[in-house]
Amino acid sequence: MNLSFFDQFMSPTLMGIPLIALALLTPWLLFPIPTPRWLSNRLLALQNWFISQFTSQLFSPINVGGHKWALILASLMIFLISLNMLGLLPYTFTPTTQLSMNMGLAVPLWLATVLIGMRNQPTVALGHLLPEGTPVPLIPVLIIIETISLFIRPLALGVRLTANLTAGHLLMQLIATAAFVLLPLMPTVAILTTVILFLLTILEIAVAMIQAYVFVLLMSLYLQENV
Repeated sequence: MNLSFFDQFMSPTLMGIPLIALALLTPWLLFPIPTPRWLSNRLLALQNWFISQFTSQLFSPINVGGHKWALILASLMIFLISLNMLGLLPYTFTPTTQLSMNMGLAVPLWLATVLIGMRNQPTVALGHLLPEGTPVPLIPVLIIIETISLFIRPLALGVRLTANLTAGHLLMQLIATAAFVLLPLMPTVAILTTVILFLLTILEIAVAMIQAYVFVLLMSLYLQENV
């Protein structure tokens, strides 16, 4: 019974063919397509307003050289929000609960920011490994610690997103199972459990959006250090 709770995180297959690619492509089919007309519908106007507000807030502390990343980070933000929100629907699969996928998103983008910093300003990029005014005996130790913390960044991005979504899905399934079991035995307790499940679902919707925003925000901070 305990193992069945983790079946929802297994990649779905059909006749031995993994369907994770279908789960990744589905959100792009739901986005409204821009039209060449001057007047657009409300959904498209809302999407354009959200993207403009997000990019202006995210890239305000970054200089002009880093604005080239606006399209990548805005697309990643919408993509992660769509995957996280669709994963809250019943009988759906959430690809962002897979650590391998989150690491596949985090590592290349983090590595790109590091390589940009090494190419454009190598002195400043390497200067982050050694704080100013460090005593001479502590220099080797601090360089090792800062190097480890630098390489842990993409791992922290992937693990944070995976852990938050996995914990939320498990908690929702546990409470839903408890409400279903308690319904014939203690209806009052089952109703209270259902109310808690409803409130938790609202919380998970917020977590799905916040975790996508945090992922992109931290990536923009890494970009700001190297641009």
